[in-house]
Amino acid sequence: MKIGVLTSSRADFGIYLPLLKKLVDDSFFDLKIIAFGTHGSPYHGETISEVKNTGFNNIDLIQSFLLNDNPNGISTSYGLTVTKFADYWKENSFDLVFCLGDRFEMSAAVQAGIPFGVKFAHLHGGETTLGAIDNIYRHQITLASTIHFSSTEAYKKKIKTILGDNEHVYNVGSLSLDGIEDFQFMEENEFRNNFGIPNKQYVLITFHPETIRPEKNQDYAIEMKSALDELSKEYFLIITMPNADTNGKIFRNYIEELRNEMPNQILCIENFGKSNYFNAMKYTKFLLGNTSSGIVEAASFGKYVVNVGNRQQGRARGENVIDCEFKANNILHAVSKVKDLGSFEGTNIYRKPNTVKTIIDTLKNNYASL
Repeated sequence: MKIGVLTSSRADFGIYLPLLKKLVDDSFFDLKIIAFGTHGSPYHGETISEVKNTGFNNIDLIQSFLLNDNPNGISTSYGLTVTKFADYWKENSFDLVFCLGDRFEMSAAVQAGIPFGVKFAHLHGGETTLGAIDNIYRHQITLASTIHFSSTEAYKKKIKTILGDNEHVYNVGSLSLDGIEDFQFMEENEFRNNFGIPNKQYVLITFHPETIRPEKNQDYAIEMKSALDELSKEYFLIITMPNADTNGKIFRNYIEELRNEMPNQILCIENFGKSNYFNAMKYTKFLLGNTSSGIVEAASFGKYVVNVGNRQQGRARGENVIDCEFKANNILHAVSKVKDLGSFEGTNIYRKPNTVKTIIDTLKNNYASL
């Protein structure tokens, strides 16, 4: 079975990784990784090197990303991605192509495949993020896909509602959490030494722009900086940099300003990679920001999350998530609640055992009918 895997960023590649390792080791599958988006961008860490360093050889890189992140730039990148993938799908055929999530460039690659009859397998469909236009892209991808692997039962039902069809929709849990019980963590001192993190409590932070109301991001970034400035008086701050979203540079600029003002209190990371990110989650005091990893993954590490603003509004969340408005005082108030709670002892609603095995068995069992 010839399988393509679309990866447009460091984030989705890390999620794919457990599946990729099993696919490449199974002689039933002929795997090709199709890298595009920020993977080829030096500004975002040129993460194609990470893909190659993981040991995969059969990789195509498609350059289609523009640095301009205003609405015109995003639309132009979308159009360029469609154009590049029109050529790619014309020259390359697969039995099935995996796509993941809700990024605009992922939507563009999928939309370009529709006239060619490309069959897509969509991971993380059915989810809702009311504070991001990714919600629209995600549902576009769902409608264009042949088989669906959701992360919760509720999302499985949502996919069926979108499609008006029950065929080939499966709840497998979050792929990024597969095998987490066997993950080999570093010793804390080794992790800290690798990144120059001082021996004090730190907070793991990720802020992205809200793309439903982009005009508010300047205000939000100011509130973020004010809250982080105050937080740095008590904690060391590890900040993973924003994705390539509309107005993402606004947040980057304020984060870089803060780092320049207090370089000994802040570590900015362009590309942690999955392994280092998991280690960072294990040893952090708590998580802060508006990223999906806080919602989906943090509970499996026993961590509470301060989730800021509306970007993740509508996404199912566990009891470890504390929501607050995008205002400095609200953020600090939520932090004051979380920091005294200790470790989260509850379950992760996104965790199901044997996610990768379920996906692979499903593909083999349904190969003839896809």
